[in-house]
Amino acid sequence: MATDAGNANELDWRGEFRDSAKEALFRRTMQAHDACQLRHALVVATVLFLAFSLTDFSLLGSSTTFLVLLAMRATVAASFLLLALAVWRRPSLAQTPMPINLVCLLAVSGVLLTIPLKPDDLVTSLASIVTASMALYLFIPNRLPWMLASNAYLLGGFLILVVVWSPLPGGVLANSLLLLGFVNLLCWLTVSRIHRLQRAQFASLLEERAINRRLKEEIEERNQLEQRLRHMARTDELTGITNRRRFFELAEQERRRAHRDGTPLSLCMVDIDYFKAINDIHGHAIGDLALTVVAARCQSVLRESDIIGRYGGEEFVIALPLANLLTAREIAERLRQAVCRQPLEVKGVVLDLTVTVGISRVDDGEMTLDPGLLRADRALYDGKESGRNCVVVTPQGPELTLLESVPTAVTPGAVRATASVAAPAAIPAGGRLPGRS
Repeated sequence: MATDAGNANELDWRGEFRDSAKEALFRRTMQAHDACQLRHALVVATVLFLAFSLTDFSLLGSSTTFLVLLAMRATVAASFLLLALAVWRRPSLAQTPMPINLVCLLAVSGVLLTIPLKPDDLVTSLASIVTASMALYLFIPNRLPWMLASNAYLLGGFLILVVVWSPLPGGVLANSLLLLGFVNLLCWLTVSRIHRLQRAQFASLLEERAINRRLKEEIEERNQLEQRLRHMARTDELTGITNRRRFFELAEQERRRAHRDGTPLSLCMVDIDYFKAINDIHGHAIGDLALTVVAARCQSVLRESDIIGRYGGEEFVIALPLANLLTAREIAERLRQAVCRQPLEVKGVVLDLTVTVGISRVDDGEMTLDPGLLRADRALYDGKESGRNCVVVTPQGPELTLLESVPTAVTPGAVRATASVAAPAAIPAGGRLPGRS
């Protein structure tokens, strides 16, 4: 009920939208339908107009009156066919008032002309008037004011011609006018009802499209929100790398793959040296920036298959699929050099960033990552104790001999992969204290 009332308020007395833009959109939507309807109506009217020539001939013979009527019918039929051809080529003409109303004027005039030419056949003329009136309302896709004007011309012309050329008794004339008035009223109400129903359906279609569009937008927004939430659930907000939970999910997948395929899997624990001093001296904002920079530099040297995540605080953890301890040590050394190669300069503060890395390999018989992470953490602790800014490996099995065979220029010691950088006395190994030049 509320929707019907809303649609009624949108329409004027003609059954058209009060909003001109909406009405124009409706008419554009109906253009193809109106053009098809008009073409069919014109073709049918052409056939009927020419068919009545047979009736004329049976009543009038080959007289001058018949020839006049035949010329009139041929002219009207030709105008119908020309308009139908024009509408077929340009469908927009079906909604253009000028050509439609010119043809309607010609057709109505032709129908009225039959009254003075056949005054004795008033019953046929009256039937023609009624048929023409109904056709103007129901079959010609014209706008309501033009329909009313055409029928007013038809009714007025009929009344004048009957009075002048074929006077009727008062009762018969009144009945004829009542019949024509009833036909006009009925057709007017029918056309108005059709117009309102069409536009109500169109308004409902527009509303449905708007709802579908809003629903689509909401679905897209929800999908984007889900993607953001999924990203937030898997990514460390500060550094942009995977968070601890997501790292363990991916690393566990790699552990199972390594166990199934018999391939190596190494783990690295990475810790930023003197990070607490950076926070204490320069504040957490610079500390957060240091975390971000270290994470980005670490990620820049890793392979595509490697997995890095933030373990907590200033610690990162890395899973290296298809990497034995020797390969893992080489990757970790590149990572260490990438971090310490260039100081971090921010707001006049120069920070020598360094990291200590502990490495271990997941044994084939281990069913979780915990033992390997524990060994990597112990190696990291050894590196911290022995001076920082180094890579420390926990040798295992046959790789112990392989690691010890590497020249001391690259690996001085059985466990140490890279020695600490030389540091001045009274300054811990790993470069200058944060913030000191």
